[in-house]
Formats: sequence, structure tokens, C-alpha cells
Amino acid sequence: MVDLAAERVGGKALLASDEFFAPKENLLKPGRGVFIQDKYTEQGKWMDGWETRRKRTSGHDWCIIRLGLPGIIKLVDIDTNHFHGNHPPFASLEGAVVNEGEDTLTESDTRWVELLSRSELKPGSQNIFQIESQSRWIHIRLNIYPDGGVARLRIYGNVVPDWSTLKGADAIDVAAVENGGVVMASSDMFFGSAQNMIMPGRAVNMGDGWETKRRRGPGHDWAIIKLGRPATIRKIEVDTNHFKGNQPDECSIDGLYWPVSSSRESLISPLARWDVLLHKTKLQPDTRHLFEEELRPAGEYSHIRLNIYPDGGVSRLRVWGTMK
Repeated sequence: MVDLAAERVGGKALLASDEFFAPKENLLKPGRGVFIQDKYTEQGKWMDGWETRRKRTSGHDWCIIRLGLPGIIKLVDIDTNHFHGNHPPFASLEGAVVNEGEDTLTESDTRWVELLSRSELKPGSQNIFQIESQSRWIHIRLNIYPDGGVARLRIYGNVVPDWSTLKGADAIDVAAVENGGVVMASSDMFFGSAQNMIMPGRAVNMGDGWETKRRRGPGHDWAIIKLGRPATIRKIEVDTNHFKGNQPDECSIDGLYWPVSSSRESLISPLARWDVLLHKTKLQPDTRHLFEEELRPAGEYSHIRLNIYPDGGVSRLRVWGTMK
């Protein structure tokens, strides 16, 4: 699953009832937050999270977040890492779909739907909850009772793009996370997650890509991406940005049309009939490789397999295709 609210995919903390000790924007930053023993601000102890003042009136604190990637929410992590004695004892979560303007989110007639009922939180912990809703959500409201601090908020789920906005496009990146692409399986992710390859923009450093351990035996590494929609592949980019001395020596790319729901096991089984889209091709370090004329078009594909020989790192994979 993808963190739909992460700062790196465009998630934004819009409004909060209070952020006296620490700003709401910290909720969506990477990692679990850090603790610096003797760091203070004019307000008090510096904390790497969202922290409100001690509430002396009725009610509770809240923070409204616009998801960077609207979609179906499956799992949430309300992480109180480093908050001991100042964490909220309870929290709940609500969802809304507001398109006409974010200033309406606090209006009384905005329809907020409960996704997670008031639930107990543990201090200094990842508090993980399943979400049962099957609706597509754009905005989330985190409620904490009555006040306190939360280090990070993760909203995991499946991206549901608005395909109506993409109609008429000559070709779109059907592997991109914002268009519903998702990494289904990979042979190895020792140094970097394969999910990084389909994130927005170019990689900021070597850690922002997919990198496998050094292969000491036979075989090669690979990653399988489910495309946001089946498409006829027109162009592919394999970017080894930042990988110098550890890029793969070669790569090849296969395609599969499997429109029904597929598991990791089915995709890597011998029954999966993969077509070769790109034969083994030499890769250069720290380079954007564009393949268009080299591709072997053979109809629509729902999945792409990137093979790297024998191992190494790839920062981004872009798969441009056209849809019916």
C-alpha cells in the first residue's frame, strides 16, 4: 500500500485547532521523528511532531489533512513516537470529499464521515488501525482527545485517480503512483524500496531509489509493477540517477496482461506468460535512459517487470502508455 498523505506525494496539513508546541506539518514528514534532549523553543520543549497546548476548555484538538493521493484507505498509523506523558489518550479519524474550496472544511454543513471511532492510543508507539470504508477520500480529519502530541500520521491505501482529468492525453505514465501504479513484488529491496521507483519527480539522492544487495550467486534481480490501468506501452524511462558504480550492468523489461485481481504468488508463478518488451540493454551510471523505438509493441499490458542484471540500483521507472 501507499502512504496517501505523505509529504513526498503532495500531502498537506491544512488546518489545526492548535499547534502551540509543534507544527502540524511535521505529521506528514518522512521517518518516525527524532528526539533532541536539550532542544527548546520560546514555547517550550522542541518536538518533532504536532503538539497542542494543554486544553483548559471543553472540546478536543484536531488537524485537517488533504491527501496527496486521493484513494481508498485501508490502514492508519497514529504514531506517538517520543511522546511520553504528553500523548493524546484517544484519537478518531474522519473523511470528507470537498472539491469546491478548502475554506469550507470547517463549515458546519461539511459532511465528515467517521472512519475510525474514538480509540485508545499508547505512548511512544505506532498505533495501527484497520479502516473498513470502500469510498474514495480526499480530506482527513485527525481528532485527538483532549490534547497532546502525535509524531507522524500515515494513511495507507490504494490510489484512485480521477481518470476523467486524463482523458485525451496522448500518453500518460501508467506506472506512476499518482496514476494508480503500485509495486506488487520484487526480488530484493535491501538498500532501497522498489516503491521509490514510481514516486513523483526525480530521486533526491541514492536512498530515494530501488537498490538491491550485491548478488553473489546466479540469477538477477527484478521488480513487478501493476499499472494504474492496462495500456499500450509507447515509451519507457529507466533512470539510474545518483547510482554511480552501483547501477545495474544491463536491464530488460517484460509485459503481462492480467486484468483480474492478482497476487504476488500468481505474478511470479510459471503460469504467468510474460512478453519481452525490451531485450537486454546496457545501462550507464547516473543517466536517464529513454526507450521508444527499441520497444516491441504487442497490445495492452496490465503489469510490467523490470529485470536488472545482475543487481544494483534504479532511481525511477516511467512507463508511458495509451489507453482505450
